[in-house]
Amino acid sequence: MSKNKTGKLWNFLDHLAGDKVVWLILLLLMMFSILFIFSSSSRLISSTTSRLDIMKDHLKIVALGLAFVIILYQIKNIEFFRKVSFLGLPLSLLLLLILYIFHGTELCPEVNGAVRFIEIHGLQIHVLEIVKVAMIMYIAAVIDAFENNKIAPLFEKISQKEHFEWLSKLWAQKIIIIYIPFILVILLCIKASITASIFISAILAVTIAVGTKDVKVLLVMAAIMGVIVGGLYASYTHSINNGEKPHKLASRIGTGVNRVFSPNYYKIYKESTDKRKKNEALDKLRQPYSARLAIKQGVIPKGPGQSTQRYVVPDMSEDYMFSFIIEEYGILGGLLIMILYVSLAARGVLIIKNCGNNIFAKCAVFGLVLLISGQAFIHILVNMDFGLLTGQTLPLLSHGSFAFLCFSIAFGIILSISRISNKRIERQAKMLAMENADPVKSSLDSLDQMESALEENEYEDIPQTEGDY
Repeated sequence: MSKNKTGKLWNFLDHLAGDKVVWLILLLLMMFSILFIFSSSSRLISSTTSRLDIMKDHLKIVALGLAFVIILYQIKNIEFFRKVSFLGLPLSLLLLLILYIFHGTELCPEVNGAVRFIEIHGLQIHVLEIVKVAMIMYIAAVIDAFENNKIAPLFEKISQKEHFEWLSKLWAQKIIIIYIPFILVILLCIKASITASIFISAILAVTIAVGTKDVKVLLVMAAIMGVIVGGLYASYTHSINNGEKPHKLASRIGTGVNRVFSPNYYKIYKESTDKRKKNEALDKLRQPYSARLAIKQGVIPKGPGQSTQRYVVPDMSEDYMFSFIIEEYGILGGLLIMILYVSLAARGVLIIKNCGNNIFAKCAVFGLVLLISGQAFIHILVNMDFGLLTGQTLPLLSHGSFAFLCFSIAFGIILSISRISNKRIERQAKMLAMENADPVKSSLDSLDQMESALEENEYEDIPQTEGDY
């Protein structure tokens, strides 16, 4: 890229408020997604759908995702996000209950033994992608409410009644507001995907532990998850041993455990004389082996559009996108993608520092950045054969319109909070400068700034709450 083009790009970013590095990461990921989807989408081509059709659809999704980012970025009041975030729990439970109740119907069709989306007139609403973002925002709002003593008044009247005195205790309030919702969401997520439920529970647990500064929360969450998985697996084995059909929730635990303790398909393929078993083992090996082969061949990049493994791996544009990137763009291409996600995590730390005493803003940014970067590196590790296939896509790069939009919303919230935090720092710098200036001139300047602020609504981003916000 020439210096002139680089200068124009940075000049464009310079006019944007908020964290400019996060803006740059977002725009680069969106541009790369257009290139990667075009090259890797051969599996999606059919008699009625051409590669050009796929690109047109993806360009619409990118434009819509960018529109979501800009809309959220324009919100200048952190209180708006705080209030809306409390809807994250009821929204998540509603969508998960629809999946559970209408399992296997036209509304919630079953794919590979799992139900993960709601289909309405051809539109697939991937519930787990919504739950990830919604529950992070809910947890951030709840932690903020506890830390600022806003939860206790809600239980005050009820705790005064007989037999309900225990509701005045902090541990009881945390059980009702944090742990019970956590258990309900994870239980319902397990039916859709056990790996996704473990990933979501880990993100929420770490966010709660960091937000409350209580590491014991991790142990509590891990214990809860262990009890849930252990109980459902016991139910699964009991049903199988008695020749009964496992419960809806327990069936997915069986699938997950069988995947962990799966037989050595490589050994079966090499040693088995049964042709049927040999072919079954080959089917199990083909996809992960081809993905690893794509990475190996990427030592000498094949170039855009020259991938061969995309014709072998059915989920190349989704679960194995990083392998595809290495195959076509080489180690440097894969390294660039990793740097973008690492940079996002680093900028997230800086944004959190700039959030002052606002616990909600800190927890929301932490959770969302952890979600994006964490999912990216889980995807990368799986592609490099350092773990079981989890079905976690590469954020903003893998094929999947609904996931793309949900991650765009996450970026929009991060950028909005970074914009508000930067405004706070600018105001503090101005106040400090005025304190060190001539008192008379400082007073006149303050009056001028106040008058112009009232006329231009410059301070509309400052909510009327405690803290620096």
